[in-house]
Amino acid sequence: MKLFVAGSKGMVGSALVRRFRRESDVTVIERSRAELDLTSQAAVKDFFAREKPDVAIIAAAKVGGIHANNTYPGEFIYDNLAVATNCVHGAYQAGVKQLLFLGSSCIYPKHAPQPMAEDSLLTGPLEPTNEAYAIAKIAGLKLCEYYRKQYGVLYHSAMPTNLYGPNDNYHLQNSHVLPALIRKFHEAKEAGRAEVVAWGTGSPKREFLHVDDLADACAFLLKMSNPPDLINVGTGTDVTIKELTELVAQATGFGGKIVWDSTKPDGTPRKLMDVTKLTKLGWKARISLREGVERTYQSFLAEKSAGTLRG
Repeated sequence: MKLFVAGSKGMVGSALVRRFRRESDVTVIERSRAELDLTSQAAVKDFFAREKPDVAIIAAAKVGGIHANNTYPGEFIYDNLAVATNCVHGAYQAGVKQLLFLGSSCIYPKHAPQPMAEDSLLTGPLEPTNEAYAIAKIAGLKLCEYYRKQYGVLYHSAMPTNLYGPNDNYHLQNSHVLPALIRKFHEAKEAGRAEVVAWGTGSPKREFLHVDDLADACAFLLKMSNPPDLINVGTGTDVTIKELTELVAQATGFGGKIVWDSTKPDGTPRKLMDVTKLTKLGWKARISLREGVERTYQSFLAEKSAGTLRG
């Protein structure tokens, strides 16, 4: 099987490459951003026509935390819409048999019932701080749903919860909460600072999934003959941002004080995935949050030492 992983250099894509390279019957096709501009319709069409993969996983996306989504909404909606439309349509034109599109838990309404089930999609307003990104991801999963309905192709989507792990983006302003915390606490420890300022109140609850668990879930879904159009991928458990922050402080060895800056936005009060559907199909996450954070900090140190740290 020839498998194209779009976004193979990112955190999710690199985890998928690691996972599928263990399969003896899978040939993984990778392209860097310099080699293939996924926002270019012509470039994507030519790539699919030339390589003709059997399966594609669309893990490429412009991603970021609250600050990045708030600051660059035009870029977030354009780039992510372009990637989705170009990849799904380009794959269809080239006769790609199966395509798995990866979305995000932010597709669900801000005040969706918790835990968030797949059928809560489009039942209420989105979280304003990442609406642009969410709309683009919703469009991508609907493209897959409707191409499957009209053309009979096996195009389907998975919605991961908050992801973390090796090769994450550690930019202090533009990254997601967990990698930003890892970098912040590491630098505070290295500098001998007495305190670290954390954003918000610490009260929102979030769910976190190690990216290697996501890659395993994708492999599980691709082996299904009739996967759901849309399925949540998560752990089914969550923690407060305060609990997460304390966990990161412990993992990095920071022994100082944590101060909360309540002038910074909290974002959505709670985002927990209902993973009943995936659990019933036979898949569960295996990496605990404590183990995952400790492993990710070690990856952070290795990437920093090697000069490959993103952000």
